[in-house]
This record gives sequence, C-alpha cells and structure tokens, in this order.
Amino acid sequence: MKIQLFGLLAALLLLSACGSDAGSTDQTTQEDTGAPAADTLRYEQEANLKNLRQLTFGGDNAEAYFSFDNSKLVFQAANEAWDAPCDQIFYMPLTGYAGERPPMLSTGKGRTTCSYFMPGDTTILYASTHLGGDECPETPPVVNGKYVWPIYESYDIFVADLEGNIKQQLTDHPGYDAEATLSPDGSKIVFTSTRSGDLELWTMNTDGSELTQVTDELGYDGGAFFSPDGTKLIFRASRPKTEEAQATYKALLAQGVVQPTEMEIFVCNVDGSDLQQITDLGGANWAPYFHPSGEKLLFSTNHHVEGGRQFNIFSINLDGTGLKQVTFDKTFDAFPMFSYDGKYLVFSSNRNNGGTRDTNVFLAEWQD
Repeated sequence: MKIQLFGLLAALLLLSACGSDAGSTDQTTQEDTGAPAADTLRYEQEANLKNLRQLTFGGDNAEAYFSFDNSKLVFQAANEAWDAPCDQIFYMPLTGYAGERPPMLSTGKGRTTCSYFMPGDTTILYASTHLGGDECPETPPVVNGKYVWPIYESYDIFVADLEGNIKQQLTDHPGYDAEATLSPDGSKIVFTSTRSGDLELWTMNTDGSELTQVTDELGYDGGAFFSPDGTKLIFRASRPKTEEAQATYKALLAQGVVQPTEMEIFVCNVDGSDLQQITDLGGANWAPYFHPSGEKLLFSTNHHVEGGRQFNIFSINLDGTGLKQVTFDKTFDAFPMFSYDGKYLVFSSNRNNGGTRDTNVFLAEWQD
C-alpha cells in the first residue's frame, strides 16, 4: 500500500537521485505523444519483463491494481493538474492515460489510499479521510528527528461505483482503518486497523460483517494481500525487539505516527495461524504480492544498496530462499501486482521521469 510510506521512501531516495536515465540502452520516444517507443524503458537485466509500457505521465501515481477481467486498473495519484493535491483514486484502461485526467472515483476531498476492484468490476474499495475534513491532512516530515508517516484516525473504508458515488461505508470505528484488499474469490477483505490499540491485520466480509483480528504482535502490520488460492496472507511488518525499540514504537504510535524504515515480509494463514517471517534482510522490505504460482512473491526493498536510497523489486520463495532482483532502476520501483491471468505485471517507478520527481505506472508482459 502506498499510504504515507511511499511519500517518505520516495523523498529519501530523491534526496540522492532525482531522475535517473531510465531504459536499457535506448530511450527513443514518440515525439507526437510523448510516449516511449516499445520496450525501450526496460533495463537489460530485467529479463522477467517484456514490452514494458508507461501508462501515466506526471505526478505521483502508484498502487495500480487490476480489475477481475484484467481490462482496467484502479490507482491512486497526487497531481495538481488533475485537481488532486494529495492522493485521490482514479481508474484507467490498460492503454493508460497521457495528458488528460482519467475518471476520479474518490470524492476529491481529504486523502485516500489503497483502492481495489470488487467482484463484477462495477465497484471499488478504498480508504479515505474525507469524513474528517475536506482538506488534505498534514504530513509531518519528522518527529523528534525521526522520519515518520502519519496514521490518520479519520481513515475509513468505503465502496464506490465507477461514477464516484459512495455506495457503502464499511468501517465506522474510531481510529485508523485502511489498506484494504480483496480475496481472489471476492468474499473477504483484509485491512489494517488500530481498533485493538496497535496496527494489526483484520478481515471482514465484503459487507463489513464478521470482523476478525488476524495478527496480535507488537509492531506495524499492513499492506496485506491474499494468496491466489485465498488461504494465506502476505504482509509487511515491523517487529521492535528491544525495550528501547518497543518504547519508541509505542511513543510514536501514541502521537499518531509510525517510523517505517525497518520492515520485513511475513506470511500466515488467513486466520493468523502458522505465522512465518519470509525476509530477514534489514532495511525496508514492503509492498509484497504473490506470484501467480502461490509459491513465491515479489516485493520492494532497499536492503541491497548502501544508505537505503534506492528501491527495487525482488522475488523470493515463501520459505525465504531464491532471492532474485527483478527491476534495476536507480531510484524507485515498487507496488508490483500481477494480472489475475498471470500474463502482466504492473508496478510504479521513477524511470523516464525527465529528471523530475514524478512516479508513474508501468505495465509489462511477465516472463518466468
């Protein structure tokens, strides 16, 4: 999930590298549209990607997720040209949007995050702060010298149609409810909530009923996704171990913020049983998504670079073996998601941004 973690991570890496030269060796573009020519955005090492295409051009675009019929993407973007000073929810066809604003599905008020298509592809799920105010909530840059992102208590989870009409409010509990995604059969939602006093994973039915707590260890649990067969969850988590780290985590959470610089990837059954830690790499390991086989996953990490100012997508087996780098941009690659048929991978990257801080959505054919 993008949440404010994305803003922090992007800011960190952009301090040291604004606008790398994206692409393998050729950056030819079509002058009439500004769209890159076919597959010139792929680095030579990116053997799993084929026919890489850029779908958005300008602003901060991330967390693009496929519709069930694999014909559309729902995503969040902050773009002044689209009347979105902070993240709002949009959708687009797989051909993308260049220049014009795609349809906005959120209210345009507050801040939103983590959209996902519901069964039938006529409605979407997303979290929003708009009930807490029309303006974008403030993002604290640091707290006591620490990089943080805020846990907005005004976040709740909603269902909207493709005309932007809110059809249902699924959560109405004081505190943070966000980062919701859907099971492959469309029956269950997993999300992150502070309703227990800590940032834990919860599940519920698509009508908001049968709330069930999944995790219960101290630390942030979030960005969860179901396995292709719907039996498991992968997610990112912080696990402060020392008394000092635990005290710091609790103190920051009491201020409504979290420091997201140390996270690893975990997997468990949907009911929370058989919890296993997949990565033990150090740094920030996040944005996990299952490979269509259900036997491995992709995730974003900065563990492989000194200083942690570069994020790339890696793959790893569920047992923690077989770590492999998938993308090679010099600044930022994250938020991978496979199409339901396993043919395509969508992700967000800072490549080909012309030296700006823009993050855009990219689509590629996937090759194992």
